[in-house]
Amino acid sequence: MAANEWDPLLPRSAGRNYTGILTKSIVYALTLCFFVIAFALTIASIFVPSWISYHSSDPPFHYSLGLHSRCSSLTDTCEPFPQYEDCHGEDRYFCSMWRSVGFLMTFGVVLMSIAVLIYLVILSGGKPLRETGWTFLSMTIAGSVAVQVASMALVAYLFENDDRFSVGIDFGDTVAFWKLDKSFVFCTASWCISLLCAAAVVVAARTLPSEGGYELIPAVSEEAN
Repeated sequence: MAANEWDPLLPRSAGRNYTGILTKSIVYALTLCFFVIAFALTIASIFVPSWISYHSSDPPFHYSLGLHSRCSSLTDTCEPFPQYEDCHGEDRYFCSMWRSVGFLMTFGVVLMSIAVLIYLVILSGGKPLRETGWTFLSMTIAGSVAVQVASMALVAYLFENDDRFSVGIDFGDTVAFWKLDKSFVFCTASWCISLLCAAAVVVAARTLPSEGGYELIPAVSEEAN
């Protein structure tokens, strides 16, 4: 490639603004799309009552626990969880931790909502916002990731250590065991995607040159006339 040829993927000569294809605006827009997917997964993990469940095919039976409700195939209904009777005696420890998970996930949604707003402000703003807004954005996303990881860790701890999940349900010919279910997977996928978005924003901010604005058109010399 000749020295004076222009490559759209590379920055232009020193002293000029970056006019390549991969710009910070594109990175912000792409990561926002993925972050919205992560946001939807977080919402689903809260409202789908299936963090921990057990299934039996013979006889067909399903029972699941969500952050705010529990569902049983015997009645085909869901009811609030944990209830008053679930929070007495030794169960108070489980009840307190389970409610803490619900609070943390709700706080995570608040942080993710703030991150989406920051994304929109950066994308609708000018070059200065794209150059400096990544710091606050990445920190907000990292905060939501930390909250979701803590929530996931609490549920995993209860699943491994609480007595109610340590034994299977005997149905005679078969025994059904508790397992981590869809909502747990949604939460895990959400914070993984969010973490990748934050990393991409930071890498782009530190490696991509400043974006270009308008450049002055060189004056035509009198000799050219």
